[in-house]
Amino acid sequence: MRAHPGTYALAVGTSAVFGVLTVVVSRVLGAVTDQVVVPALAGSAQARDRIWLAGLAIALVAVTLAVTVAGRRMFAGKGYALIQEDHRAAVTRQYLRLPMAWHRQHPTGQLLSNASADVEAATSIFNPLPFAIGVVVMLVVATVELLRTDVWLALAALVVLPLAVIANVVFQNRMSPAAIRAQQLRAEVADIAHESFEAAVLVTSLGTEAREEARFAQRAAALRDANVRVGVVRALFDPVIDLLPSLGTLLVLVVGTVQIRAGRVGTGDVVAAAYLLTLLAVPVRAFGWVLGELPRALVGYDRIARVIDSRGALSVGSTPWSPTGGARVELRDVGRSVPLPGGGELELLHDIDLDVPAGRTIAVVGPTGAGKTTLVSLVNRLYDPSHGSVHVDGLDLRDVRPADLARHVALVSQSTFVFEDTVRSNVTLADDGELGSPDDDAVWAALRLARVDDVVRALPGGLDAPLGERGANLSGGQRQRLALARALVRRPAVLVLDDATSAVDPRIEQAILRGLRGDGAAQSPTVLLVAYRMSSVLLADEVVHVDAGRVVDRGSHDELLERDPGYRELATAYEQETARRAAEAADEEALEVVEDRA
Repeated sequence: MRAHPGTYALAVGTSAVFGVLTVVVSRVLGAVTDQVVVPALAGSAQARDRIWLAGLAIALVAVTLAVTVAGRRMFAGKGYALIQEDHRAAVTRQYLRLPMAWHRQHPTGQLLSNASADVEAATSIFNPLPFAIGVVVMLVVATVELLRTDVWLALAALVVLPLAVIANVVFQNRMSPAAIRAQQLRAEVADIAHESFEAAVLVTSLGTEAREEARFAQRAAALRDANVRVGVVRALFDPVIDLLPSLGTLLVLVVGTVQIRAGRVGTGDVVAAAYLLTLLAVPVRAFGWVLGELPRALVGYDRIARVIDSRGALSVGSTPWSPTGGARVELRDVGRSVPLPGGGELELLHDIDLDVPAGRTIAVVGPTGAGKTTLVSLVNRLYDPSHGSVHVDGLDLRDVRPADLARHVALVSQSTFVFEDTVRSNVTLADDGELGSPDDDAVWAALRLARVDDVVRALPGGLDAPLGERGANLSGGQRQRLALARALVRRPAVLVLDDATSAVDPRIEQAILRGLRGDGAAQSPTVLLVAYRMSSVLLADEVVHVDAGRVVDRGSHDELLERDPGYRELATAYEQETARRAAEAADEEALEVVEDRA
């Protein structure tokens, strides 16, 4: 609430005014009863003449009450929305700061639940809270007024408060476990749904729809049972809170009757006290609402606090970096290890020393699991090394400003993502950084370099052509080339291609790689290429052979063939795989020709 002091000052202030005016209404009603109603019923003509004044007084207070109710609801609603926005922004900001290693340890459905259902749960208490604070003010003022009238009458009216506290303690003990279970199941349901949507092609092709439906139904049924449990506990608690003011009113009438007979209080005093408890029914219900939301809010906040308090966020550098061409890349004594679930660590990279001159193209090759992707991912700082350092143009990546790093080091991975937007937006990503968003000429230049400009021209609308969800109206190779254009439009100083052309025709791939070096080494980006095709490897200036997390050898293709048996075996396997893919592509083309003729 401190984050939005003005809004909550108005919300709590109008609620407090409402609380005071509620007590004023009861006192006005008591005075009207003693000075107007009772004398009028006794036959006083003067009292009957004052009835309209009494009605006007009550009406004025009632109008003021209505205004404060409207103000309280308006400002409380605004404050609730602002706090919810703050929480969502804080969670999302932390997601962006945490490294990929953290994200891979947390299911996507859980993360979606943290930013949606958990935020809603954590902030739910702030909607009724200003009203509840106003109830506290009302109770303090009411207590003073009742004590001024009669001690026994005050005790009869306020006996409901300790009963409410006892009811809340019992409620909290029953509600907290149920709320924790329900919130966890919401995240699990979201996670299963997300997995099913992501694996839609797999599920449909293998015919496992029934399995997915059963898996989702099981968790949904568990969530239903948990929500029913929460509802049952809440259903038992709410009537108790609603009942307490009525019991207090009944007790006030009994005690008041005794006190009237004894001549200690007047009829108006008892009417005022009873009416005050009647008015307190709704505010006390709001107080119960706060108490009812408290367990769920605490559970929700605990879940998002785990995200916000997570360790491992990458440090933010402040050193500017503005390369004018390719950048020199150095890995100095780099190691990378990850914790294992059962304890201990798995070392992915061991003592990597690598110096890549500016403008050079380096092919990184090795068997599956050798550490190639881990190595190149360090260059655009998806991770930080466990020890050692990565440098660009002599600057430690940890010291470079994130905006400069994002602009000048581009990564294109094998698994490309295409937004459900236009071609232009997918290439530029609406980049409004310091240098502004790329213009259409720059977009077309990047598309030409990625050899996908003809595809875009053929689409209805060109750059404004809408792409389906995840680029459904593009082939796999076209999506990869579009992702490559997205990286090239920024004119990066370092380009990391992690098997980024696996679905691209080898001839087009070679044209792309040659195009990257078309302006000469001085202006060309430094390219780190994780390659699985010998045609790609042969276009590189040097080859780095990685195995078991270590750099085994480095040199030209011919040099490694001569002195590195592991590389020689790998090159043979690459050539066989390339030949197999070429044969498959030829068979597909021949089949298409036959179908066209038919």
